[in-house]
Amino acid sequence: MAVLAVPAGAGEQLYRYTNAEGNVVIDDKVPSEFVSQGYEVLSAKGKVLEVVPPRRTDEEARQVAEAEAAALAAKEYDRNLLLRYSSVEDIEAARERALDELRIRIRILESNRVTLNQSLASYQAEAADAERRGEEADAKLLKEISNLQAELNGNEQRIGKRRVELDEVAASYDRDITRFEEILDLVKLRQQRERGEL
Repeated sequence: MAVLAVPAGAGEQLYRYTNAEGNVVIDDKVPSEFVSQGYEVLSAKGKVLEVVPPRRTDEEARQVAEAEAAALAAKEYDRNLLLRYSSVEDIEAARERALDELRIRIRILESNRVTLNQSLASYQAEAADAERRGEEADAKLLKEISNLQAELNGNEQRIGKRRVELDEVAASYDRDITRFEEILDLVKLRQQRERGEL
């Protein structure tokens, strides 16, 4: 890669950039077609005063913004973790409290299921008795059966959601424990370096 000579009568500031042939050029201006590739601002003696990075494409800018947002979110996550807990045992205790609460909710829903099934069986038996007698089941009774079936379906969906939530909460606390242990290891490593043990 060749460096082209500094122009005669150059001013106080010079610019170093790479031209279309891949050569490094030092000039008193950067042609517009090379500005987006980035350049350096030099003093008259050749000292780098400023580095102007290449202009990012929209995709690169989006990726950088996403990476910066993710880094900021991770930093905030770590900060909140250290504010909420002082040990792994604290996290484990919080996990058990949260999981116990969800298990209680699931047991309540399962108890509702038993009650609803018993009511439904009773109404269905009543409707079957009417049919055995050669009568049509009462419209109100059929409506009750339909309502109970809908309520049972809704109850089953709530049980399913609570079980998924139980798994998600357990996984979330497991992530907290893993990250908390990593932070403790980093703190320990830093302290060892400061004491000159590494």
